[in-house]
Amino acid sequence: MNVRLALVAAVLLAAAVGGLWFVSRTRAGDSYVQCASGFVRRGTRCLPESGCPAPLTTTPRGCDAPWTRVRVPDTELVVGPSDWEAEGRVAARTVKVRAFDLDAFEVTVGAFEPRAPSDLARAARGMARDAAEEFCHTARSGRLPTDDEWLAAAAGEKGWRYPWGNTGAVCRRAAWGLSSGPCAIGGGEPDTVGTHPEGDTPSHLHDLAGNVAEWVGGAAIVSERGRFAYARGGSYATALATDLRSWAGLELDPSRGDPRVGFRCAYDLAESP
Repeated sequence: MNVRLALVAAVLLAAAVGGLWFVSRTRAGDSYVQCASGFVRRGTRCLPESGCPAPLTTTPRGCDAPWTRVRVPDTELVVGPSDWEAEGRVAARTVKVRAFDLDAFEVTVGAFEPRAPSDLARAARGMARDAAEEFCHTARSGRLPTDDEWLAAAAGEKGWRYPWGNTGAVCRRAAWGLSSGPCAIGGGEPDTVGTHPEGDTPSHLHDLAGNVAEWVGGAAIVSERGRFAYARGGSYATALATDLRSWAGLELDPSRGDPRVGFRCAYDLAESP
């Protein structure tokens, strides 16, 4: 009798777990991902409910993100195995950067693709790193942030694991896990920028974790695996919360675009005479 009861209990437990897995996989887009006020879910996207809600603005071409900058102050922090999940993946080092400005938003389709007819406020993606650098230089008189600058912006002086703090890599804070879970299924594109405000930094840098990974500048790294550069911050396709960590990154050929990768621009501060 005990054996039969144990078998029944095992079957019921398996069914319950399977049911929960099924619900999480099919209802994630409705239940787990939340949009900012003024936006509604459409599939795996956050889109304006009507008009052009903040933080977006109305432009002659339609609703898009404003070109605004955020000041990142002089920063010094230690990066490395103090975070147990970084052991073996990040060499311990001290990061020191001087103050600079950084785009509050990832560069959008509307900014990067002048002929884009619609969906202007979605993060642009798929460009090689040189194309991103050229846009920052010619269109915005800026440049790509260095790897250390990007890290300082995302982790801050306290060395946070995520742009918003040390805990809570949940679906409402970033556009991640949208392709194969855990936040949704079937999402194959970036989200509208600025629609996950709970994941902002205290200084209101949007989407440093998730949406699109972001190219950083500097010399390409040459190893036995070939030539690569970093894209930081995870993306809409990231499936593991640990890959959203401030120190995590994708190692990619900088001469080739990747559909998960976009960018934002950085700006040197004018020195006082």
